[in-house]
Amino acid sequence: MNDVPRTIDLMGMSLDVLDYESLLDEMFGGLHAGRGGWIVTANLDILRRYALDPEMRALYGAADLRVADGMPLVWASKLQGDPLPVRIAGSTLSWLIAERAADEGRSLYLLGGDAGAAEGAKAVLEQRYRGTRVCGLSSPRVSLPATDEQLDAIARELEACAPDIVYVAFGSPKQEYVARGLRDRFPATWFIGVGISLGFISGQVQRAPEWVQDIGMEWVHRLTQEPKRLAKRYLVHDLPFAARLFADAARSRAGRLLK
Repeated sequence: MNDVPRTIDLMGMSLDVLDYESLLDEMFGGLHAGRGGWIVTANLDILRRYALDPEMRALYGAADLRVADGMPLVWASKLQGDPLPVRIAGSTLSWLIAERAADEGRSLYLLGGDAGAAEGAKAVLEQRYRGTRVCGLSSPRVSLPATDEQLDAIARELEACAPDIVYVAFGSPKQEYVARGLRDRFPATWFIGVGISLGFISGQVQRAPEWVQDIGMEWVHRLTQEPKRLAKRYLVHDLPFAARLFADAARSRAGRLLK
């Protein structure tokens, strides 16, 4: 794509108004021009951190593209009268990027994930998409935030592989610190934080049925899988913030109508 994507604002975060196809065009058009970037797929938890924490605002705000991975963000955009076209789920996007990369002869690097997830994802992608080139994978231990030594070690691995696209699967915000730390070193490479997606691709973790995703209840499915890890995030932090998000969207719409 030659045009800069249009953006909307939710709780101060600028989100690019893109669907799956236009996002892929942006990425692969950039690769054709020798340009990479960094993509954040922002869910409700990421938006909450962005709105409430100045350090997180600077971190997520440094990305080249931010898209809405979360139905609450899509609903809020509609409520405020500036609707996003679709939810861009990072887990779905991971498959679509891999498919197009195989078609165009572009290489992938799988970084992070639980033990065995990257290896399993590589095997699945190579079986599903003829022409898949996973040029490397690793699951190093990374602190929060990543240290210069850790970033240097990852950079050496990437330099040996020179991937077109890197899936960064450390969970947020750890994966965003890693992507930000590597982005300028590899200006022709796209970095995207994919969270649990390598687990989904490899089959280690079962994703919610499509109809559950469509009604915005995928988080409930995830909560039943990992209640100890996710209960506080979803129930204590994210649900109250969702109410705040919708209230802010309603105020934005009212203010626009009064102008």
